[in-house]
Amino acid sequence: MRVTTRCNQIMTQITQLSESEIEERFHITGPTAILFTLAGHAAHKESFTVQFAEGREHFLTNVLAVDEENGRLIIDCSGSADLNRQFPQSKRNVFVARPGGIHVQFSTGPARLVSFEGAPAFSIALPKFIMRLQRREFFRIETPHVKPLIFHARLHDTSLLSLPAHDISVDGIGLTAGRDPGLSQGLTLSNCHFVLPEDDHEVFLQAVVRHSTTQELRTGLSQWRIGLKFSGLPHADENRLQRYIAHVELERHELT
Repeated sequence: MRVTTRCNQIMTQITQLSESEIEERFHITGPTAILFTLAGHAAHKESFTVQFAEGREHFLTNVLAVDEENGRLIIDCSGSADLNRQFPQSKRNVFVARPGGIHVQFSTGPARLVSFEGAPAFSIALPKFIMRLQRREFFRIETPHVKPLIFHARLHDTSLLSLPAHDISVDGIGLTAGRDPGLSQGLTLSNCHFVLPEDDHEVFLQAVVRHSTTQELRTGLSQWRIGLKFSGLPHADENRLQRYIAHVELERHELT
């Protein structure tokens, strides 16, 4: 019951994110990064479950190699001759694995049968991105709506930015604004600080803007969601933040 509830909580948090936030947090993009990631799975002969035929069929396969020159991924065939006949007819295939307890998932187009090292195998185009949900991403918690955590930063024009947080992790923080704060991706905020709930200690750090996304609310109004990545967070403050997140998670588990 608790496992199901926890999975539902994770999926609920993900569905509340904008496309930019999902991409920034979970997607490995770019040809070099994708090649490097898949080559690592090939080196370890990582096992993936591949779902096809609109999810009606699946089989377990190993990543055998990455054909960098042709932009192809080589995977092992199924032990079922019937599935091997069906698989090349599928237009969309979803690969899922959990190496080291980390959820890895990507989608590809049609496969074709090839010979690899003298044995039959499937060749398939490299994915456009890989979704990788790290364990610590599951501990990105929503911050209180009543008396919210307020994040302060001094901008380059010396003006002060003060915005409420909607979530936080040891890596970064999500902020909400009622108007465009004018923060561009890649901007470094060198003088930032905030106070964790029920903690008088002021946390000082730097942060980098990862995204700033506008969303239209049901009321017709717009709001901006800003994602910041922490930089220069002192080790003692990181431990303090981890304890706070663990405390909130424990309280939520006790309620489920």
